[in-house]
Amino acid sequence: MRVVSISVNGLEQAVEKGFFDWIADQDADVICVQDHRMRVYEIEDRNLIPEGYEAYFIDGELNEHGGVGIYTRHFPKAIMYGFASEQADREGRFIQADFDRVSVASVLAPCALGREEELLEDENDLTVLDHKDEFMDAFGLHMQKTLRKRRQFIFCANLQTAHHVTDASPVYHQLDVSGFLPHERAFLDRLFDEMGAIDAFREINKQSNQFTWWPEWDGGERKNVGIRADYQLLTPGIRKTIRDGWIDETTRFSDHAPLIMDYDIDIGF
Repeated sequence: MRVVSISVNGLEQAVEKGFFDWIADQDADVICVQDHRMRVYEIEDRNLIPEGYEAYFIDGELNEHGGVGIYTRHFPKAIMYGFASEQADREGRFIQADFDRVSVASVLAPCALGREEELLEDENDLTVLDHKDEFMDAFGLHMQKTLRKRRQFIFCANLQTAHHVTDASPVYHQLDVSGFLPHERAFLDRLFDEMGAIDAFREINKQSNQFTWWPEWDGGERKNVGIRADYQLLTPGIRKTIRDGWIDETTRFSDHAPLIMDYDIDIGF
C-alpha cells in the first residue's frame, strides 16, 4: 500500500504544473492533499480528479483556510468530514477515509509563520498563533482518543511544525518564529512520546536535512533552509508494516515536497 501526502498551495495551479502526470507515475493507493484552496464543487466541475481515482474533499468557509482531500483508487467504506472540532471543521482541516483494514486521514494545521502576533479579523483578542495553538490542542485530543482504538490509522498531516533540531535547518534554531517554537515542539513530544503516535518517516530515515518545506520568500530551497513539516502519523499497531519512504525533493508543485510511504498493508479491496 503506497500513501502519498502533499500540500499543494492551490490544487488548480498544482495540476497546471503537472501534478496529475506525476500521480500517474506513482502507483499510489491513496493520495492525501492539503491546502487545495478551492470549493468542493469547483473540483468536481473542473474535473480535477486524476484518472483511476475517486475524490473526497472538504473545503473551509474561506478558500484561504486551505481545505483537504483524498484521492483513492479503492472505494472507502466510509468518509468522515471533520473531527468534531468546531474551528477545524468550519475551516475544512480534516477528512478521513475508512477502508477494510486501515483508515487514512488528510490533515492541515493553520500556518502562523510570519503572522504570529497578527490579530484575527473576526476575533480581536485572538492572534494567528493562538488560532494555530487551538487547532493543535483539538487535534491532540482527537489523537489521544484515536490512539486508544483498536482500529489502525494513518494521518497524513501538514502540521506546519518541525519536531527535532534535525528536522529544521540551523537558521530556525535561532529564530523565534512559528514552526519551531518551544511549545509547538513540545506538542510533538507529547504526541510521540506520551500518546504513542509513530512518525513513519523517522522510523526508516534518521538523517538530518530531510525537509518537506522551504520558504519561497527566502530562497530557502536553494539554501536548503527548510523544515520537515509534513508527517505520516501512525497508530502503533502498524509500525512494523513500514517498508519504505522518502521525500521527493526533485518534485515541486508548491513550496512543499511530497512525502511517500510504502506499507505492507492490504487496503482491503
